Amino acid sequence: MPSDRTGRRRRTRAGTWSAVTALALAVAGLATTPASAADVNNARNAGFESGLGNWTCTAASGTTVSSPVHSGAAALKATPAGQDNAQCTQSVAVKPNSTYSLSGWVQGGYTYLGVTGTGTTDVSTWTPDTTSWKQLSTTFTTGASTTSVTVYTHGWYGQAAYYADDISVYGPDGGGGGDPAPTVPSAPSGLAVSGTTSSSVSLSWSAVSGATGYNVYRNGTKVTAVTGTSATVSGLTASTSYSFQVTATNSAGESAKSGTVTATTAATGGGGGGGGSLPRHAVTGYWQNFNNGAKVQRISDVPSAYDIIAVAFADATTTPGAVSFNLDSAGLGGYTVDQFKADIKAKQAAGKKVIVSIGGQNGTVSISDSASAANFANSVYSLMQTYGFDGVDIDLENGLNATYMTQALRSLSSKAGSSLVITMAPQTIDMQSTSNSYFQTALNIKDILTVVNMQYYNSGSMLGCDGKVYSQGSVDFLTALACIQLEGGLAPSQVGLGLPASTSGAGSGYVSPTVVNNALDCLSKGTGCGTFKPSKTYPDLRGAMTWSTNWDASSGNAWSNAVGAHVHAMP
Repeated sequence: MPSDRTGRRRRTRAGTWSAVTALALAVAGLATTPASAADVNNARNAGFESGLGNWTCTAASGTTVSSPVHSGAAALKATPAGQDNAQCTQSVAVKPNSTYSLSGWVQGGYTYLGVTGTGTTDVSTWTPDTTSWKQLSTTFTTGASTTSVTVYTHGWYGQAAYYADDISVYGPDGGGGGDPAPTVPSAPSGLAVSGTTSSSVSLSWSAVSGATGYNVYRNGTKVTAVTGTSATVSGLTASTSYSFQVTATNSAGESAKSGTVTATTAATGGGGGGGGSLPRHAVTGYWQNFNNGAKVQRISDVPSAYDIIAVAFADATTTPGAVSFNLDSAGLGGYTVDQFKADIKAKQAAGKKVIVSIGGQNGTVSISDSASAANFANSVYSLMQTYGFDGVDIDLENGLNATYMTQALRSLSSKAGSSLVITMAPQTIDMQSTSNSYFQTALNIKDILTVVNMQYYNSGSMLGCDGKVYSQGSVDFLTALACIQLEGGLAPSQVGLGLPASTSGAGSGYVSPTVVNNALDCLSKGTGCGTFKPSKTYPDLRGAMTWSTNWDASSGNAWSNAVGAHVHAMP
């Protein structure tokens, strides 16, 4: 997130990516073309039941384990090092001029699945950290003389180990042997409603072994097909009850339908439902509950330019999902809890919101099941009652589970009511696709979400909504990446631009307040743009965020004086 407690923000994993690597993200989320019934899985030892047979892993990085596995008795575990990304490869026989579906199930750290040597366009897909099995899928077409391709998995340098299982290359038989063709999968279990708005219902279910996709049925009629284990059905009528079922599919056919769940849409809803009496355009600033060399502040010292003050950070407890807050009185010059509470009340009396931020670089909060989701909601609500916080900021940099984070935030909303402020601070890589967990969570809670302030710093080059690669530190980087969120389903009032207040606030990505203001104007009015120009303007754009109010104060409040005034002057 914003920053760690020792100094500058760490250089995130995205910070070392090249533009070439970023281009690979373009294929993320491609739909899988179902293979015909006569097609086969050309991958051998696809489930790693025969150890690493037919697979080669770099730097002895790979092994097989008995847990966790997606199916069968074994799975691949590959552990990256500082100079090795733990790539495991297999040469797969294929037919020329043929289309193949490449898929696999992964878990753990950053994981990539791809193919080279296709003779046409080599493709790959990826996922950030995931605590449960997730399917990666894409397609490729072979060239006129291509008889073999190289399929690979890999992680990212120095990051956590990843697991892979049930790799498949379905398509015409390449003659090289392979694993048996699939059988019709079993019906999905665990279907549940993870969220509702006045016009949509979000669903989740358990993964089915051997499935390559899922069909979602509303009142008995198929309404969408997805490759993952969640979906949002939109276009619904307010205050109306609907029934839903799900089936699992692969090239062998479609399973029986799951059990039925029923959901009733809300009476009212829409984007930007959270936040109470916030101004149309707002500035968010993170306040440091620790001393890392930036100017030490009390809440009362935070300038009036900040409409939302995010107190960083809450701490994880030994109870899964639960958090606590401990004011660093000693590090903040004797600032007492009573003074802290009184300062929060004074800010609120002045029309400001004060929220507690969960996570940061060192945050270890994990919400991976219903119990931890309940613990999270209960503990955050307790902090709101104890200190007077208006809401919560989600800044989990090590990934999150969209299903259970959605459940946690909806539970918190039911306790706190419509005035609850919910903000999020994902990294750039977290918002490249609506299939990413952060983006999914934001869309799942769109009716109660206040604003997503993506961190446009400590990032490498990234794709804009036009499919082009943009480098950090430019107005184009800000506008073209914001466009992904704006076109991906968030309301303009739920999109903010997150930047460091000074060069000391982040390892990279600082831009002058002028660049921030130009980006705001480009998105809201169509002026001040660089080479990227959005197809339309977004006058309701929420505003901007900075890490941190302390680093801003260390620089004479230059950031908030310039950006704050500009945001509040937006029409």
